[in-house]
Amino acid sequence: MRLLLVDDHAIVRAGLRMLLEAHPDMEIIGECENGQDAIRRALELKPDVILMDVGLPDIPGYDATRAIKKELPAVIILALTMHESDEYFFEMLNAGASGYVPKKAAPTELVNAIRVVYAGGVYLYPSLAKTLVQDYLTRAEQDHDAGAFDGLTERERQVLTLIADGLSNQQVADKLVISVKTVERHRANILAKLGLHSRTELVKYAIRKGLIQVEG
Repeated sequence: MRLLLVDDHAIVRAGLRMLLEAHPDMEIIGECENGQDAIRRALELKPDVILMDVGLPDIPGYDATRAIKKELPAVIILALTMHESDEYFFEMLNAGASGYVPKKAAPTELVNAIRVVYAGGVYLYPSLAKTLVQDYLTRAEQDHDAGAFDGLTERERQVLTLIADGLSNQQVADKLVISVKTVERHRANILAKLGLHSRTELVKYAIRKGLIQVEG
């Protein structure tokens, strides 16, 4: 896969190049230190994946992401940043990024994230995925409309709440004193009722439905 690195720190770009080019399926085809250059180079090089820093010196990474996706919708953009706040997280997703990885993540985590988004998936760093689901639950609970949970049963709400707390299927089963297969069935029903195919698709669902407000 052909990668474009966007970060205003030369030492960070050098480290990323060294890390990623150690993998035979990855090639760094360019580097940029600001958002405007990223837009120009993306149009010129047409990379497969762009690693996009959020805090750039000229324009925010989400503005650069939005501009690139408008011209090159097939290009995959993965946010790589020191910021873990909800504001930046949702701004990048709303702009069209396919994932969000903090710079504190392990090198293996970044490599895995690149492969996930390149394969067409959405990658969320675990702590951010948990934040997202918890935000969805909070907003749904505050909504007194009977359809706030999109028809989820009380048990499905319990399962979703425990998933938001980061529990595995086995831990959810132990907590609710049900079988793992029952938990898996509840998870499948939750995704079906929300019209999703995987947990990560909850991101775009929540933004589309206005369950998460992106600060402008």
